[in-house]
Amino acid sequence: MPLRNTAHRYGWISIFLHWLMAIGVFALAALGLWMTDLTYYSPYYTSAPFWHKSIGLLLAALLVLRLGWRLANLKLEAVPGHKPWEIALSAWVHLLLYLLLGIIVMSGYLISTAKGQGISLFGWFEVPALVTGLPEQADRAGAVHYWMAMGVLGLVALHALGAFKHHLLDRDDTLRRMLGMRLKNAKES
Repeated sequence: MPLRNTAHRYGWISIFLHWLMAIGVFALAALGLWMTDLTYYSPYYTSAPFWHKSIGLLLAALLVLRLGWRLANLKLEAVPGHKPWEIALSAWVHLLLYLLLGIIVMSGYLISTAKGQGISLFGWFEVPALVTGLPEQADRAGAVHYWMAMGVLGLVALHALGAFKHHLLDRDDTLRRMLGMRLKNAKES
């Protein structure tokens, strides 16, 4: 399998970035929801946000890398048999996923820097607080962060349902291309 995308299949780098981001999104959602219920006396009260922010910064970097890689690679041809509305819906879901992930990253940054403190990346270095002091910055950004995260989870569910529909009902190569599996219905190039 090639490193770069071809007309009919994703390359290993695209596949790796896709699944790494999927793991990151689920991990951050689970950690984020869990840590909102922590009390001041919880032993994880300070460590959970530290990990959430650090992993969030990594996800931000992955998002930029993935968008760059997507722009630098071939766009795959549609799988034979896909209807025009399926192709359009897929494009919109992908666009919204990237857009909402970008908004989540930016709102997370605004939450974390509201008091003028930078964000530590695993203690290695600090991302500076460039935007601070906006009216109710943490609260407003927190609401945006939460609702965009819920939107991403909904879009991820739609994305996964579409992949399973194509794999189980249509029996086409849609999911196989992102799993790096041998293609049934298209050229291997």
